[in-house]
Amino acid sequence: MNKYELNEREQFLAKKIVEAAILVHRVLGPGLLEKVYEICIAHVLMKQGIKVVRQTIVPVKFMDLEIKNALRLDLLVDDCIIVEVKAAETVHPIWQAQILSQLKLTGNNIGFLLNFNVTLMKDGIRRFSFNHNK
Repeated sequence: MNKYELNEREQFLAKKIVEAAILVHRVLGPGLLEKVYEICIAHVLMKQGIKVVRQTIVPVKFMDLEIKNALRLDLLVDDCIIVEVKAAETVHPIWQAQILSQLKLTGNNIGFLLNFNVTLMKDGIRRFSFNHNK
């Protein structure tokens, strides 16, 4: 994993994503389906004029092969930040590999893994970066 410095827009969006996650968790609490949290975070961000696309399908290219429905992102914020939403009791190490692979394959540099099955949302927020320029 390469260190990546966020630009001003990414810093702004990252802050808004964290704020939205905390708001949604404070209002709804843990214990709901991931889809509920995904929809609510998207709603909060879009109400602020931020572009959010849910369930973005990303093709994967390997040599001369293109797999059209290989990857689905929970949220793509402003075409630059990936957000994966979870609501699980145990954080699985594969999730880190998943988001890093998503960053690598999409060309994006920043991703969040948000797990809503926590008492305090700050304990469920993980940010990942991948510097494609190194």
